[in-house]
Amino acid sequence: MEIVLRPLLVSGSVILATFAVGWAADFALRQIASRHPAVLLWPRLRRCRVPLQVAACTALLLSSYQTAGVGRGHHAGIDRALTLLLIASVGWLIVRIAGAIVESGYAHYASVSHDAARVRRVQTQVTLIQRVVIAVVAAVTGAVMLMQFRAMQTLGTSVLASAGVIAAVAGIAAQSTLGNLFAGLQIAFGDMVRLGDTVVVEGEWGTVEEITLTYLVVRTWDERRITMPVSYFTNRPFQNWSRGGAQMTGTVYLHLDHATPVTLLRQELHRVLKNCDAWDGRAWNLVVTDTTPSTIQVRALATARDADDLWTVRCVVREKLIGWLQEQHPYALPKISHTLAAPEPAHAPESLPDRAARH
Repeated sequence: MEIVLRPLLVSGSVILATFAVGWAADFALRQIASRHPAVLLWPRLRRCRVPLQVAACTALLLSSYQTAGVGRGHHAGIDRALTLLLIASVGWLIVRIAGAIVESGYAHYASVSHDAARVRRVQTQVTLIQRVVIAVVAAVTGAVMLMQFRAMQTLGTSVLASAGVIAAVAGIAAQSTLGNLFAGLQIAFGDMVRLGDTVVVEGEWGTVEEITLTYLVVRTWDERRITMPVSYFTNRPFQNWSRGGAQMTGTVYLHLDHATPVTLLRQELHRVLKNCDAWDGRAWNLVVTDTTPSTIQVRALATARDADDLWTVRCVVREKLIGWLQEQHPYALPKISHTLAAPEPAHAPESLPDRAARH
C-alpha cells in the first residue's frame, strides 16, 4: 500500500506546489501592476507564469522522485531527462523575461514619443534585439543540454582544442550568413531602414513589413511580398521615402493644347485639393514646365502625409482635372493633326521614254 500511496502523495504535493507558485507569482504581479499602472513591465511579466510553473514542477520532481520510490534502477535516466527539461524551461523563462523587459521599454517610449519615424526606429531595434536574445539563449541552452551527456563532454573538449581551425572553416563556409547577420545589426542601429518605411527596391514600391537578422520582407502595393537579404540594403543604393519623415510631395503632368486657360486650371486644382481628404494642406502649385509645337506640359504639385495618401492625391488630381477640361474646356485637350492621303490615279499616264521604248 505504501508503494502506491507514497508516489501519489509526492506527485500531488508537487502539483499543488506548482500551482501555488504560479498563483502566488501572478497575484503578486497583479497587485504591483494595480499600484503602479504607469509601469508597463508588470502586466507583461504575467506571461512568464507557464514557464515558471514548468521549471518549478521539474525542480520539485528532480528533488523528490527518489523519496517517492519511483524509477528504482533507472535513476540515471530519470535524472538526465528531468535535468534536460529543467534547463529547457529555465531558458524558456529567460526568453520570456527578456521579451517582457524589451517590449515594456518600447511600449513606454511609443506612448511618450510623438515622432513616428523615431518610434519605427526603436521598434526595428527592439525586434532585432529580441531575435538576438532568443538566438543566444537557445544556443546556450542547447549547449548546456548537450554537455549533460558524457560523449558530448569529450566532444566539447576536443572541439575547444581545435577551436581556431573550426572557427576559420565555419567563417569561410558561413560567410554570407554572417554577412547578413552583421548587416541586420547595422540596419537596426544604423537607422538605414525601419519597419513601416516606404522603400523602392529593384523598381518595386512597397512598405517594410518585417526585418530579421538575415532577411527583410517588403510588402508591395498589390500585397505581394518581396523577401530580400538584409545585406542588399548595405551594399546597394535604394530609395527610402520615409527617411527623415513620412511627408511627401508629388506631381501630376498633363499634356494640353496651347489654348488651355492655365489660370482657371490652377484655380480648379486648388478647389480639387480642398475637397480631397488625402491632401495635407502644406503646399500646392500648377505651372507650365515645357512646350512643344503641338502641346504644352503642365505640372500640378501637391503634398500628402505619406506615400499612400500621395498616391491617392495624384490619382484624384489627374482624374478631376481631365474631367473638368472635358466638360468646361474641351478645346484644351491635345489634338492629333492628320490629313487624308491623295488617291492614286486609276491609269497613270505613260511617259515619253516608255512610249518610245515600246514602239
